[in-house]
Amino acid sequence: VLSGRTRAGSTAINRLIDLCEARDVSLAFESRSPGLPEGSNILDLDQSPIDLLLALGGDGTMLRASRLAIGSRLPVFGVNTGRLGFLTTTPEKELEAGLTAVLDGQALVERRFTLSAIVRVAEGEDLGPFNALNDVVVHHSGAARVTPIRLTVERPEGQEEIGSFTGDGVILASPTGSTAYSLSAGGPIVAPDIECMVVTPICPHSLSVRPLVVGSQEKVAVTGLDPGHNLQLTIDGQVEGKLGSQDTVVVSRGEHEVSLIQLQGQTFLDTMRRKLNWAARPPERA
Repeated sequence: VLSGRTRAGSTAINRLIDLCEARDVSLAFESRSPGLPEGSNILDLDQSPIDLLLALGGDGTMLRASRLAIGSRLPVFGVNTGRLGFLTTTPEKELEAGLTAVLDGQALVERRFTLSAIVRVAEGEDLGPFNALNDVVVHHSGAARVTPIRLTVERPEGQEEIGSFTGDGVILASPTGSTAYSLSAGGPIVAPDIECMVVTPICPHSLSVRPLVVGSQEKVAVTGLDPGHNLQLTIDGQVEGKLGSQDTVVVSRGEHEVSLIQLQGQTFLDTMRRKLNWAARPPERA
């Protein structure tokens, strides 16, 4: 799976092709891209026997590859050719060493749970489920303005309102997604093996509205309260859709998990320190 910024025929792609040929490993690409070698195989998840998905790009590429893998139990290995690369933990310069370790069975597989979003259409049938590895975001669309939103927890015994606030929207993040958009909006960092969901308001017009962590068994419903203002649904920052003013988005733990490959020595805390500069000391003055 290639990044849109990764030029076909780039050094990284050529190195990948050379390594796979040397190891007698069949290689297929997600889609036909200009400049790929003549006769390159094109990925078909429904028909091709696939053992591994490799994401060559940044975290956006990794998210796209992860959604392709949902429900298949295919492991996903990310090589970072982008900028931050929090999910694509292996740098491009270590492409050969990293993939060799994976092929030799020397890597670890982490199971990450996903989120599932259902849109309850006010007039019509439900839409979804829409699967996300990182987050589900309900936010205003169009001109910059705040909008009133109600949050409710749905349980078998009934509903309980969390509360209502006015703001730009709300982020519902998995532990994996807690270091992404939710973190930028003031949400907490959650270790990926914690069973929970993070509810992070976006720019709430209140001093008392704060991020909330709920159990992974909870279902959180998001409803807009302004009949004249439609909201928008965004999945992992990549899949978007307009919501009706009376629609409700219900987010819960997804049915499937995603298998992410980590090399030996690559840990969540190490990645957090290196990529997010967590607890880094300010530079000393000369």
